[in-house]
Amino acid sequence: MKLNIKKLSAAAMLTALAVSLSAFSIPIGASRCYPVQHLVNILCAVFLGPGYGVGAAFCTSLIRNLMGTGSLLAFPGSMVGALLSGLLYSRFHKLFLAYIGELFGTGILGGILCWPIASLFMGQEAAVFGFVLPFLASSFAGACIAAVVTGALYKAGVLESIRRSLEGRKSL
Repeated sequence: MKLNIKKLSAAAMLTALAVSLSAFSIPIGASRCYPVQHLVNILCAVFLGPGYGVGAAFCTSLIRNLMGTGSLLAFPGSMVGALLSGLLYSRFHKLFLAYIGELFGTGILGGILCWPIASLFMGQEAAVFGFVLPFLASSFAGACIAAVVTGALYKAGVLESIRRSLEGRKSL
């Protein structure tokens, strides 16, 4: 993967946005859900691609944990959602697939991957699917916010222009 300074800067700004808005969380069951993280995952998928999206999700989770505002459950949920959302969008260039990738990646796969982390490292006893419903609810809220934001950018005709600018290509 070639390093792109524009994309790296955008990923850092989106990470900062996710961390700074991490005070906005919804406690659901044993987890705290951050819809802004899912919004950022989808924005990374659309503008930066899967690699930068996973990197931004990892950095956000790490910073939250270092600040004491997150848990270990943030890692699998956010990173798998960012990866699947980015892969689907980069392959098909359809916004709804970025939303579906975030929902399935975070809500289903990330929720299932949280079970061993919660039981082995956090001492929490939960069923295998115990985190799926809270993660689905959070990623659904974030995907709805992302649909509004990316939909507005698409209708304004700037979505593709931003993508091209971040890739270093000239706009048409």
